[in-house]
Amino acid sequence: MVNTLLEKQALTLGFMPLTDSAPLVVAKEFGFFEKYGLDVTLEKQNSWATMRDKICTGLLDAAQMLAPMPIASSLGVDGQRIPMITPLVLSRNGNAITLGKKWYPLLGEHQLPEGQPVNAEAIKPLVALKQQQGEKLKLATVFPYSCHYYQLLDWLTNAGIDLEQIEILIIPPGNMTTALKLGHIDGFCVGGPWNAFAVRAHLGFTGVTSSDIWVDFPEKVLGMLASWQLQNPQTCKALVQALNEACHWLESIPNRFEAAQILSQSQYLNMDLNIIAPSLLGSCLTFKDLPPRQIDTYNQFADSESLQLNCPNIEDGRWLLEAMQKAGHLADPEQAAAQLPHIYRPDLFQQYFE
Repeated sequence: MVNTLLEKQALTLGFMPLTDSAPLVVAKEFGFFEKYGLDVTLEKQNSWATMRDKICTGLLDAAQMLAPMPIASSLGVDGQRIPMITPLVLSRNGNAITLGKKWYPLLGEHQLPEGQPVNAEAIKPLVALKQQQGEKLKLATVFPYSCHYYQLLDWLTNAGIDLEQIEILIIPPGNMTTALKLGHIDGFCVGGPWNAFAVRAHLGFTGVTSSDIWVDFPEKVLGMLASWQLQNPQTCKALVQALNEACHWLESIPNRFEAAQILSQSQYLNMDLNIIAPSLLGSCLTFKDLPPRQIDTYNQFADSESLQLNCPNIEDGRWLLEAMQKAGHLADPEQAAAQLPHIYRPDLFQQYFE
């Protein structure tokens, strides 16, 4: 369908080959972009830093982004200050913490209690063992300014673990399981499908998900330059409407299974269906030969009764500012909070769905 009101019809959107890229893939494969007059090319990225840089240089029109990324770029905490916005939450939850299988026996009585998350209290013997060896426990996450990073810190500190005893490395999602297999790291916090991959390959065990740490918190958002939205207001509206429709399509379990089949294709995740499907169907694989945990909201894309789940909420932005301060990424969250309405844009979302 041709929409003559659009400032730009041909768009290039960046995505990471992760389970929660589903809204972009669904919008492409099932014609939601086309319905709103958009001709979209999806471009697979290898790292979040590359994704950010391509947005900043105009190589991408918009992208699937980590929820803190537009804030970090707009405030300049990751280098040069580049004003970005998000008018749409693409997904909530979706991350998990996986540790190498060789550490499982050290958990003792804390070994994956059936149906329950593992408290970081359980890894204190592992931290102590590493100290005795003159080493730190090495845990990886995907990007410094990510929910993964802040959730990992909260999981550790809530159990009273001294972060001075932990070394946190930044590794792209697709390299996590290789690093674990080679012994370069002891565990990681990452999004699907990599936790399930580690369990299926008997490389590790997944003890806790992000929904256990931060309940139903935004994980991926639609990110773009603030200037791009100003130059392309009708195109931005069409883009948000198409992706929001895809998010709601993903509320159906049969639809999710169909999405998992498409995501398994080489141009997207290029991975087996039995690795991609579990989290989309509300199942968290834990350890080889153990039953999975049932977590209905493992991957959350929409709420069939409300649009609010997809609205970028200022309060969620404030929560992220506090997390950034705790991580040492931000000196004064109150001063930064004044910028939030220019970054997280519920006003645009509400305008698009009036």
